[in-house]
Amino acid sequence: IYEQGVKDVLHLNDVIEVLNHAGAVYKGYKNGRGLIGAAAAISWEPGDKTYELISYRYREKWGKERDVKEESVIKMDKTINSTFDNYDYEEKRVLITPNSPCPILFGIRGDKPCDLIKAKEMVISENYMGWMIYETNQGTDDHLQRKKISEVKPYQSVIIEGTVDREPFTIEGGHVIFSIGDETGSIDCTAYEPTKGFRDIIRKLKKGDRVEVYGGVREKPFTINIEKIRIKNLSTVRVKVENPVCEKCGIHMKSMGKGKGYRCKRCGSTKDEKDARYEILDRDLKEGFYEVPPCARRHLSKPLKRMVC
Repeated sequence: IYEQGVKDVLHLNDVIEVLNHAGAVYKGYKNGRGLIGAAAAISWEPGDKTYELISYRYREKWGKERDVKEESVIKMDKTINSTFDNYDYEEKRVLITPNSPCPILFGIRGDKPCDLIKAKEMVISENYMGWMIYETNQGTDDHLQRKKISEVKPYQSVIIEGTVDREPFTIEGGHVIFSIGDETGSIDCTAYEPTKGFRDIIRKLKKGDRVEVYGGVREKPFTINIEKIRIKNLSTVRVKVENPVCEKCGIHMKSMGKGKGYRCKRCGSTKDEKDARYEILDRDLKEGFYEVPPCARRHLSKPLKRMVC
């Protein structure tokens, strides 16, 4: 149930069938769909795992503005290396505090429970009632599965390897879209506006680049919402810098249209496309992994600092 729940679509009827078969005691509320997440959670058998230390506010503080000192979070983040996603330096935003009026004051995620306790002590905040450390699947990439493009369905979370076959372009709202193809088909990939500077990396992709895209699949529009990307191989891009020169007249020829070569306006002589002068484009991009900023990262998505790249 856990694998199906995080990687694909899990239906309530299927969950109830499993619960009944196991002789489980359960109760659903309203539409009962809470059973899906609950059943998936208790069936989790950790492979990779992380931990989160959560501090809880006094009841009279619920719904009021949280007092957590930004400078202390930055210092903690730079000191306790086994923690992650504490602060977004691009957006200058604390990430350990929720935005909702819930009882949680802050939550610190990391790989070592003992380091989380040290991290908690470094955070300067309002007084809180208590804290607990939970074992979690956050930052594990448990939701991802490798697929060919023809196998991809909405609501799955996938890793797709392919070649860029349509170069990036920006649409209204600041979202950046490109497409990749493999031997089974082609699919759009989107870096949405909340990914901020990550979009600048995506804009540098060119046709022929070999990439691996990690992300969740949206239904409408049918696209991969990029969580991170691995650039495996950069294509060589030749850029025309000068039209050919007419040997008789000594002037630059004019293009006759895309792929049709060049003609001298004065004498009418022609030359092929290959006779123009080209230079190799400096890609200003390196092979390797790139990720969205912490403020845009899904909880399950593994940060690069937890990956052996």
